Amino acid sequence: MSIKLITDYPVAFITDKKILVISDTHIGIEYTLNQSGIRIHKQIEKFKDILDKLIELTKAKTLVILGDVKHKVPGATIQELKDIPKFLEYLSTKVKVLITKGNHDDFLENMIPTEVKLYGSRGFKIGRYGFFHGHAWPGKALTKCDYLFMGHIQPSIEFKDKLGYQSWQQVWLRGRLDKNVIKKRYKINSTGKLNIIILPSFNSLLGSLNVVEKEDLSGPLLTSNAMKLEEMKTYLLDGTYLGILKYIQKEI
Repeated sequence: MSIKLITDYPVAFITDKKILVISDTHIGIEYTLNQSGIRIHKQIEKFKDILDKLIELTKAKTLVILGDVKHKVPGATIQELKDIPKFLEYLSTKVKVLITKGNHDDFLENMIPTEVKLYGSRGFKIGRYGFFHGHAWPGKALTKCDYLFMGHIQPSIEFKDKLGYQSWQQVWLRGRLDKNVIKKRYKINSTGKLNIIILPSFNSLLGSLNVVEKEDLSGPLLTSNAMKLEEMKTYLLDGTYLGILKYIQKEI
């Protein structure tokens, strides 16, 4: 298998291309939390430590960020304007950095160093692998891919017992796009295999979509039924396979 989900981290690794994939760093969310009275240290130092460890472990040559590098929208905070260039410059000394824009990434092009490659919201492909954020339709070229990587919805599952105790856990989702929907949308006759992997958010401070409830579906692939959440395989970060989503109960 050429794709590995790294145990205990919301990070995928494409072995034949030596590519690490992450999504939704939301750098600067600490500023928003601080304004609400919640004191959180900057997350970029933790991000650096994690990525340093995984780059050394995997011998990765490339890092793909699937959008929502920054948090504030519209505009940017002073923290984002300072931290994002430094963070990306640091990473670019370790690996090649490629980014596809997310819905929080307005004006990101003004914050990235010249060594970093920034693509639009429709994403990009490398061989048979496609990368996009998920708030917009992927580019037509990505329909020829066998594997697609998406962020945006920040999937999680709420574990709740009969006494009302709750726990939220990030999850991976793996499935396949409906080829008929894709062919009709793009007016094409053939596609790649269109396997899709939805990444949990790299920043653990973010909220998540409870994919069991399937409320507030976001993004054209979901609203068009090109991607059916209920048919997707679900995994915890530690690798535990939970099953097909439609068979997972709301109460445990």
